[in-house]
Amino acid sequence: MAEKQLFIRPFQTEDEAAVVSLWQHCELTVPWNNPYKDIARKLKVQPELFLVGMLDSLLIATVMGGYDGHRGWINYLAVHPDFQGLGYAQHMMVNVESELRKIGCPKINLQIRSGNAKVMAFYQKLGFTDDRVLSMGKRLEEDHS
Repeated sequence: MAEKQLFIRPFQTEDEAAVVSLWQHCELTVPWNNPYKDIARKLKVQPELFLVGMLDSLLIATVMGGYDGHRGWINYLAVHPDFQGLGYAQHMMVNVESELRKIGCPKINLQIRSGNAKVMAFYQKLGFTDDRVLSMGKRLEEDHS
């Protein structure tokens, strides 16, 4: 488990630069998803499910949860590479799952980039299974960084 106590709280607007930097360090940003737009969109819908993890004053982790009335979703789970392997990602997931349960969410889905065996193994340890479905998407708005 984690070496130092991670303080988890909802995202605050002054966290934006640190969050985007973290996502870049974790290679979660892609040209077709502008991280600033993703943050702005999340702040319009269930912002209380956008959590950050702090070690003292250092933002080292994020997770973005959502619930559509049918299932919950997890996005942008990230822990700074210098702090990976210490249990912080699991701690973030426990917290976002707790918040989702509080609002009546019965199940959670997430997406993993194809071929990312390390991340797949992490989620399997948390009880996630491969649903054997194909994820499809359609852009309603161009979103280049």
